Amino acid sequence: MNHKQTFGRLGEQRATDHLLELGWQILERNWRCKEGEADIIAIDPDAQALVVVEVKTRGGVGFGSPLETITYAKARRLRQLAAIYARQSKLGLPRLRVDAIGILWPRGGGSQLVHARGIEER
Repeated sequence: MNHKQTFGRLGEQRATDHLLELGWQILERNWRCKEGEADIIAIDPDAQALVVVEVKTRGGVGFGSPLETITYAKARRLRQLAAIYARQSKLGLPRLRVDAIGILWPRGGGSQLVHARGIEER
């Protein structure tokens, strides 16, 4: 595993910890199907929603904030993954949602986390 992958995994763990602190249930991490990969699939109990969470971790803002890297096309693809997972899992939740978590984690410093809810929702 290279440095970028290790850094990404640390960010995903930080995001998972954040969601667990909110009382969410984590169903999957790095879930894959032929259409793509979802970093985290969870249940937001307050919204009764199945949520696909995209996690972006950066060491600085030289290339923009972590959340700026998520395009409209990426958000739509994640929405499709949420629908596929919902069909396969048969959980029967009334809502599907895509959230994004951006983590800024500079060297030698603590992390800053931004949780954007509902970047794609139905």
